[in-house]
Amino acid sequence: MRRRNLATALATALVTGATLAAMATPGVAQGAPAPATASAAEAVSPETFATTDGTALVSGRNEPGTRFHVEASETRASRTLEIDYQVQETGYWCGPAATRIALSARIAPPSQSALAVQLGTHVGGTDHIGQVTGVLNANLGTGWYETKEMPNDPPTQAQKDLLWRDIVLDIDNNYPLVTNIVAPPGNQPPGYPPGQTIYHYFTVIGYDDANGTVLIADPASFGGNQIYWLSFDQLASLVPPKGYAA
Repeated sequence: MRRRNLATALATALVTGATLAAMATPGVAQGAPAPATASAAEAVSPETFATTDGTALVSGRNEPGTRFHVEASETRASRTLEIDYQVQETGYWCGPAATRIALSARIAPPSQSALAVQLGTHVGGTDHIGQVTGVLNANLGTGWYETKEMPNDPPTQAQKDLLWRDIVLDIDNNYPLVTNIVAPPGNQPPGYPPGQTIYHYFTVIGYDDANGTVLIADPASFGGNQIYWLSFDQLASLVPPKGYAA
């Protein structure tokens, strides 16, 4: 059973979140780089991705498997979590990569390949956000994560309100969220291929209440955009008709 009234001591624990691979559909694209060897992690401060236009190139490298460490930050209106970022290693491992990023907030995470086995990921991706929820809880030994569906497109106000509450509650307790998104032409995060609909998983690792934004750790690294701020309204518009683990 999930426990939402965890003691504040959880806020000081290492964090985990959730992330999933994108589900491929004939005629649409799932973005990801080709396989490569992971590089050693390097430290990245929160200021690195606090850019004026809301996007950032937080690493000089964009090869599959590229890793770096993102430090935590906190102000009166915002909070971001400490995670170990890694670019997805295949074109259909966004689910395992996003899950790995989320788990890295709390534990030394399994490899993307190990998580791909746990998630049942295949060449078409990871089929459903519920698979991510189960893998997150199994690796953490908790029942914190639940699957939240957002079938309405556009989402209802109640669904948006619940998403924001989940983001704040989870981030405040050091649990990143994993979201399954659909990004069509005209409504895409920075760097996405503009002429394709992208089915994808990425991780939410922070929020800024004053600006109404969320911090995304995106394993696809489209255009080198790996850690970036996204408006909450846009995130809410990208999740339907899929869901998220929170």
